[in-house]
Amino acid sequence: MPNLYTKMYKSKSITTKAFSLLPSFFIFNEWYKFLKKSQFFSRKQHETFQLKRLIDLLNHAYEHVPYYRRVFNEHGLKPADIKQLQDLQKLPFLTKELIRKNIDDLKATNIPSKKFEYVTTSGTTSGSMGPLGFYYEKGASRAIEWAFMKTQWDRVGYKFSDKCVVIRGYGTQSNKKDRFYEYSFFRRWLLLSPFHMNEKNFSKYIDIIRTFNPKYIQAFPSEIVLLAKYMKLNEIKPFPNLKALLLGSENLYAAQRELLEEVFQCPVYSWYGHAEQAVLAGECEKNEMYHIFPEYGIMELIDKSGSVITNDDTVGEIVATGLNNYVMPLIRYKTQDLAKLSSKRCSCGRHYPMITQLEGRIQEMIIGKDEGMISLTAILAAIKRLEGYPQLNKVQFVQEEKGKLLIKIVKGETFTSYDEQEIVQSMEKTFGDVLTVDIEYVDEIPPTKIGKHRFLIQKLPVNFGKNHNNVWNKDDGNIL
Repeated sequence: MPNLYTKMYKSKSITTKAFSLLPSFFIFNEWYKFLKKSQFFSRKQHETFQLKRLIDLLNHAYEHVPYYRRVFNEHGLKPADIKQLQDLQKLPFLTKELIRKNIDDLKATNIPSKKFEYVTTSGTTSGSMGPLGFYYEKGASRAIEWAFMKTQWDRVGYKFSDKCVVIRGYGTQSNKKDRFYEYSFFRRWLLLSPFHMNEKNFSKYIDIIRTFNPKYIQAFPSEIVLLAKYMKLNEIKPFPNLKALLLGSENLYAAQRELLEEVFQCPVYSWYGHAEQAVLAGECEKNEMYHIFPEYGIMELIDKSGSVITNDDTVGEIVATGLNNYVMPLIRYKTQDLAKLSSKRCSCGRHYPMITQLEGRIQEMIIGKDEGMISLTAILAAIKRLEGYPQLNKVQFVQEEKGKLLIKIVKGETFTSYDEQEIVQSMEKTFGDVLTVDIEYVDEIPPTKIGKHRFLIQKLPVNFGKNHNNVWNKDDGNIL
């Protein structure tokens, strides 16, 4: 989450901090004004913009980034060989492992060290090597990101003056152990800690939200779902002034969306992006499909052989080239996220390419006995309304052996043996002997260090190329 305004509010001297942030504000404002116009560019205009930005980026990378100079030379290429967007495929992929091994050589040599801001991913995906480190351009990257986010939220009517509750990775600055909230952005934002959300405190969260009377709630899906379950179980009325939920940083599943719309009685909008800032997509006011920002980066979808997928509704891995980070360019970066694309045009009038469905991360797939991949979307669909059950506080899946899945459940007050039976039978009906299930009841499933809920702890290595032949996705048992 861009923290430009949060930083300003928390400063001891708001005036001093405001002046220090002026360059960032100017960058934000220039991008924001441009995006207001460019969102309605034609497809041809978007492609022209992307090609110009790509050529500029590749020239910069070749001249000033040692890693890319080496890559170009090893493949007998020069930036001039990239004459159209499809020519980007001449360059090799950049993997997380390559970033870890070459992070110093990926830094631009013509940019002063004071402009480098070191950041990391959350590193919560099981089976990975931990957080991935990389660099933003200090004062610019976050401002540009915020311009895109504000443009996206404009679609649902968000204004800076609107009150917004934020339930994401924020702890509180208070020394009081039980303090779970604080205000930011001149008291227009109410920051709620996800680390205190439990049966004991749910009513307190609801009371302070109701008193604050927000127009918007921005949250991790898994955290706002916990609140929704509590409200549904206790028949608590929705917040009267709430206009929309703004959800990101986690996959949003169909049952979660259905529950949230039922409980909060407002639209739910979701976006897809990541800390590496190479690709960004979000739903619009007309459609639940994710619209990919062409001004942000170039997105490709590849199959298990590394070839670019051009047809609709085929699962592939997202490969992204960020167009706006010159301190450490990410070119043809393999995100390890799986998705399906659509060539259809949305009724909103924007000529954006669209993601029809996000399948999650490769390492967040479950491996069946036949070594096919089963998405969490398929698991939740098979159990129908598992995430919509108010009698289930939290659910987590653990896999240590192919074809076997452990489901950890924090039971709600109304959970019965019938619910357990329904879960097991639904799984057996959908997956047969491809996947066997055990259930374990636990008292708590703690969030990650940044407040996310891990749906899956995958202790097996997952290889998209090896396991791609079978990808279970739908509740009817179809294999994509």
